[in-house]
Amino acid sequence: MSVIGEDEARELFKVRREKLAELRAQGIEPYGGRYERTHLAAELKNHFAGLDGSRVRLAGRLVARRGHGKATFADLMDGSGKIQLYFRLDGVGEQAYELFKKLDIGDIVGVEGTVFKTRMGEVTVDVASFTLLAKSLRALPEKWHGLKDVELRYRQRYLDLIANPAVREVFVTRTRILRAIRSFLNERGFLEVETPMMQPIAGGAAARPFITYHNALDMQLYLRIAPELYLKRLLVGGFEKVYEINRNFRNEGISTRHNPEFTMLELYQAYADYTDMMRLTEELLFHVVTTVLETPSVTYQGTEINFTPPWPRLTMLEAVRQRTGIDFAALDAQEARNAVRGLGMEAEGHLSWGEAVNLAFEEKVQPALVQPAFILDYPLDISPLAKKKPDDPRLTYRFELFINGWEIANAFSELNDPLDQYERFLAQSEKRRAGDEEAHAMDEDFITALEYGMPPAGGLGIGIDRLVMLLTDSPSIRDVILFPLMRPREEG
Repeated sequence: MSVIGEDEARELFKVRREKLAELRAQGIEPYGGRYERTHLAAELKNHFAGLDGSRVRLAGRLVARRGHGKATFADLMDGSGKIQLYFRLDGVGEQAYELFKKLDIGDIVGVEGTVFKTRMGEVTVDVASFTLLAKSLRALPEKWHGLKDVELRYRQRYLDLIANPAVREVFVTRTRILRAIRSFLNERGFLEVETPMMQPIAGGAAARPFITYHNALDMQLYLRIAPELYLKRLLVGGFEKVYEINRNFRNEGISTRHNPEFTMLELYQAYADYTDMMRLTEELLFHVVTTVLETPSVTYQGTEINFTPPWPRLTMLEAVRQRTGIDFAALDAQEARNAVRGLGMEAEGHLSWGEAVNLAFEEKVQPALVQPAFILDYPLDISPLAKKKPDDPRLTYRFELFINGWEIANAFSELNDPLDQYERFLAQSEKRRAGDEEAHAMDEDFITALEYGMPPAGGLGIGIDRLVMLLTDSPSIRDVILFPLMRPREEG
């Protein structure tokens, strides 16, 4: 879908191609090379007092023009913002002014001139000379309507960034969030590492993988669904604090909170457990929010969320009991399935006790967790990589952090018993043979690594995209991913 009619778009494209040919016929190269700038637009506005009357050189895209005759105002946009330009016939000369009048909105130019303020108080550059650096052959979105078509914004993000300054700010904020995370972890002695994105075994999470093929090695590979098992191998190797800000790929549906390709922070700390990970999570996210936004509170879609620690800690069983009145701890698997049905949910006969508890939690508790809250002690059935609780082997030392009803973080006291891990992988393999495509695969080499000895450790994963959504008040995950996956556009 286009912001203008197809016929009009074709006609404008034709006209601009003709201008391009005319420029070249005049010996003017419409796609220039390096242009040395002295300042950015924002610098001129922010430091006008020290630059008034100075000669400056800027470069950027023409996004507006006003006036006619012997003088014209225009707006130039660079990476820092917009600045007004003033073109005069007696300032640039007749030949250059005639060339300027043939420029189009969207053309990229370099300008040299003097800084001053208009009578209206707007910082402006009185242009003495300019250079065409890139001719735009397609019309930008209409100024007054902007780029509103959501699908077009995602498909052609470059237009979205030109037309909507607020979108640019979202991705600037995303970068600042990542910078704050790295700074926090680096200062605490964590080492940033990189692990394989193509793996012979899809492991580290319960998800359906994307499958690819390596011709030279004649083998099937999987795009990473999680870096967990490789990062734990590094603990075996002697690294005690590691993290990776990584791209993961999961062959699942697309929604406002799910994209098949997404970004996670995953970290591991030797000689720690999930209580250490809770404290780390609180401190890290509080640091990020206050560093990036300079306040501990954010407003997401009209709801204020306060990140000031400490955050509530509640076991999953207790959270479900408080919300539903049902004490799942006292039930066996069949009774748990019956209880879930009694709450109005479907519960297949193969649903385990832990899966039934988790289903009740997701349906009846999770949506109400708006302010940051830790939910602790997840069932073993859905936590094949977490250490068991000795007082109740049906449960594990695992927590998830919920904000705005979303899972934001997931953490364990990591399982480091190779025999226990092997048995759990076997159980997961049985699920895969029974048709569960998201069950964990057996990773023999990881078991071998554990057999050499992995120190007790705490592990943590945080969903970066959802965190950015919260901190930028973005309603969809596609709003915080520069180029989200889209279905091919239908022709006709």
